[in-house]
Amino acid sequence: MSEVDVNQMELPVVDARTQDRITDEQAQFFLDNGFLVIRNVVVGEELSLIQAEMMKLYEKGVNGASDDNDFMYGKGVKSGQSVLKRVEYVIDKSDPMKVLLGHPFILRSVEKLQGPNFIPTWDSMVLKAPNEGIVVPWHRDAAVPDGCEDKHPIFNVDFYLDQADLSTCLWVIPGSNKWSKEAYEERCKRPGFSTEEAIPVPMQPGDVIFHDIEVLHGSPDGDGNPLRRTVYYEFRPGEIEAGFGPHTLEYLSLKQNMLLDCIERRKQAAYTQGENAYAYRPNGGFAIREPKKPQQYRYAHEQYWRR
Repeated sequence: MSEVDVNQMELPVVDARTQDRITDEQAQFFLDNGFLVIRNVVVGEELSLIQAEMMKLYEKGVNGASDDNDFMYGKGVKSGQSVLKRVEYVIDKSDPMKVLLGHPFILRSVEKLQGPNFIPTWDSMVLKAPNEGIVVPWHRDAAVPDGCEDKHPIFNVDFYLDQADLSTCLWVIPGSNKWSKEAYEERCKRPGFSTEEAIPVPMQPGDVIFHDIEVLHGSPDGDGNPLRRTVYYEFRPGEIEAGFGPHTLEYLSLKQNMLLDCIERRKQAAYTQGENAYAYRPNGGFAIREPKKPQQYRYAHEQYWRR
């Protein structure tokens, strides 16, 4: 996409308060550009609960959870000291995060893009510590497996818990999800955090970005930045996972049952009453014939890699 196209780009207006899933036109924008912004997904009591829960995890990490491998650190840009940058498996660590996984707008939209056999995979909180925002260089999260001709996208759902202004927000390069490996590698080798061809994506608490794992994105380091917490839930089409991995078939079944449990939890939550709950009905070889109560909510990826 040329610089002129980027400068003239108009983002679709997607508001979770006025629709129950993304539209065909919004889905096409995502497929074409590799990202989609959705406003007002998490609001009211649910937003307050999640913000409080994730603040507890942030404070735990800041106060020295370095012996827990789920808490990851980087070098602060101002102090040079160890700074919390990521927390893994947040669904396991918080009941409101389990309820969030069952969000009906999100799941209906995931199904629209991936089909009914989608699988929840990664769940993490990524953050920029106050005044210590660590640069996130231009990157792709992953690559679609070699030989995969399935056109359904693999993507993250990014829930913003804090305002992200120009000092902390994500930058994306629209359409780079369709770039060749060579074009992607050339762009990432450019020195510094160049915003050529890119657009910033400011966000408010409760807003969401869908971003394709192959779209180029990143963020500059912070300069007096406030705290910015973003929760990432990744979803993958079951057909791609079953055919190419990286997880075993056992993992897929475990995560399907975990998703069913989280949907039921959402139905019971006091702050979700009146919602039109999502019905998860995977089909064919992915059909769930005997749902099982999950024994845990932390299925460590390395224990389920294909050998």
